[in-house]
Amino acid sequence: MEFFLSAGNDHDSIHAVELLKKVRIGGSIVLADRAYGSRTIREYISAQGAGYVIPPQSNVSDPWPVDWHLYKERHLVECFFQKIKWFRRIAIRYDKSAASFLAFVYLASIAILLL
Repeated sequence: MEFFLSAGNDHDSIHAVELLKKVRIGGSIVLADRAYGSRTIREYISAQGAGYVIPPQSNVSDPWPVDWHLYKERHLVECFFQKIKWFRRIAIRYDKSAASFLAFVYLASIAILLL
């Protein structure tokens, strides 16, 4: 597993294609929110042989179909991130190295599973 910490002042969608290149996504489905619905990201996902469930933004002139039942599964991931931010060390990013940060994310995930 590779871990990527982006700067706090730029949106993660800027790095989305770069992050997707590090993961084999062929044959899978990528779930994302409206911010990741840019043409570049969607075309990259399709070119890799994967599908996507990304709702279009309200100002899109040619909206694409979305499987809303599958999109609701994204809520589970959002709830996990909300729970993991209970740990102040993760929310504030005390750790300087990515390896140390990831180690504490693992530790916090185990603690959440045991609760």
